[in-house]
Amino acid sequence: MKQLSNHKETVADNQSVIIEKKLKKIFGHIDPNNPPEVCPIRDILSPVSDKWSILIIIFTGAYRKLRFNEIKKKVYGISSKTLTERLKTLERDGYLNRKAYNQVPIKVEYSLTSFGEKYLEQILNLTEWIDKEAPEIIKQRIKFDKIKSVENNR
Repeated sequence: MKQLSNHKETVADNQSVIIEKKLKKIFGHIDPNNPPEVCPIRDILSPVSDKWSILIIIFTGAYRKLRFNEIKKKVYGISSKTLTERLKTLERDGYLNRKAYNQVPIKVEYSLTSFGEKYLEQILNLTEWIDKEAPEIIKQRIKFDKIKSVENNR
């Protein structure tokens, strides 16, 4: 049984080393006393990691082609203005194709590019992790809320 325990520690240690190496690769060149004004990670990740963009990517991937109003119905709660902004950003960055048909009224369809499909794969990996870890997250929330409730009632 001890070997299993040591094995778990070794795996955890290896994961820590791998994570440390990845972080160093990403941030190792940055001077903490003089950080860059433009962070490439924030510049690239921020527009596609908000709740609306992620849902647009997921639904567009699931249905292959969607029109504006179809996306709006599926991404419950998004305003037309926000949807328009997100679609333009996702198209500009290469995640979505926009195809307009020359007809009256105009017909526009959105679909994922191959680059968008690669991003969808990453989102799905994260959503699978969230699905697996949701009970633990909920347990931690309950624990936190109980502690805060006791502290507030003192």
